[in-house]
Amino acid sequence: MTTTTPDAILNEAEASMKKAIEYLGSELRGIRTGRASTALVEYVKVDYYGSPTDLNQLAAISTPEANQLLIKPFDAGSVNAIKQGIENAGLGLNPQVEAKQIRITIPPLDAERRKQLVSQAKKHGEEQKVVLRNARRDANKHAEALGKDSDAHISEDEVSTLKDEIQELLKKYETEIDGMVKKKSDEITEV
Repeated sequence: MTTTTPDAILNEAEASMKKAIEYLGSELRGIRTGRASTALVEYVKVDYYGSPTDLNQLAAISTPEANQLLIKPFDAGSVNAIKQGIENAGLGLNPQVEAKQIRITIPPLDAERRKQLVSQAKKHGEEQKVVLRNARRDANKHAEALGKDSDAHISEDEVSTLKDEIQELLKKYETEIDGMVKKKSDEITEV
């Protein structure tokens, strides 16, 4: 890494943290709530002629009713592979093949399953907080290295200020993660 300015260190830390937030968003979209959502199965891996492929690459996915998903494969020959992929994904769904399409009725969530899904959402949140803290640690290491670099001419006060700014970034994104997890948890527990 050849980061040589405090701004570059901050920008790199923030970029890493934003990626963690984006990743968390995609993970949370895949967690079931009481309603049917195409995000539930979009990224299910299907063994399509020997290569694992995301379901959204193989089929059109729609929600004809609040508690149903309809999957229309682009290649009618992939229906069974798609059914198998959904069953293997461990989502607790029961895909039904109808001619050249698959229909999934989303069963209502019981209290126990809701608790499991809420804890799954929290786990994803905690995993991304670890990613944020790793970004902070790396940024702090670069800040210290910059302070020791005689060519950089950065004072100890500037290094300290930079570390404070990195900590502020961490707090900002941790708060955002907490908000995302709470919102998802509320959606899951809403009956």
